Amino acid sequence: MPSLRQLEFAFEQFATRVAERHDAVVGQALRLPARSMATEAVALQFRGRASDLETKARQVLRSLGAKRIATELRVEWNSRLKTAAGRADYRYKLISLNPRLMEHPAEIDRTLRHELAHILAQFRAGRRRISPHGSKWQQACRDLGIADEKRCHTLPFPAKRYAPRFIYRCPNCRRDFPRVRKIKRTVACLACCRAHNGGEFDVRFRLKLLTV
Repeated sequence: MPSLRQLEFAFEQFATRVAERHDAVVGQALRLPARSMATEAVALQFRGRASDLETKARQVLRSLGAKRIATELRVEWNSRLKTAAGRADYRYKLISLNPRLMEHPAEIDRTLRHELAHILAQFRAGRRRISPHGSKWQQACRDLGIADEKRCHTLPFPAKRYAPRFIYRCPNCRRDFPRVRKIKRTVACLACCRAHNGGEFDVRFRLKLLTV
């Protein structure tokens, strides 16, 4: 069954939609299935700006012709990441890495490039909306030397499970979308938008909240 992220189509309100296309969070968190518990010590030791990785990432971007975004990019260790190895936020030109990666040093460079591919792909796309792990991201991965990159790793990071508190339903296909947090944006069913409106947002398929 397709994932929720594959099925829903999120848009900001009309007044901010155009601006948000340019400054969207384009990198989805790189989720990691849990196999065993990792220690908290590493997470506490490494936090804040990762200057060496930031320098490396900027050099890579410049080598690929993305000089403007290279000057703005920041890379940090973020101990708030729990099940994700990394996250890319194009709005703030920021890559966040999980400090637990220090327990798996061979994965640091690949994770950095994975998230860097999100930044590079959106930079190349400009204002156009792109799929987080679609063809543009895959091309960026190839350019960054990780052509076989997958959207998920299998590092032994602890995973937390939360019961969904909110249920949204598409008024057209009647498919339910359980969510842990309440949706604050205008969201429509992507499957129905693709099937009936050429993939463009259609208010007819806006998800409706069923339970609170």
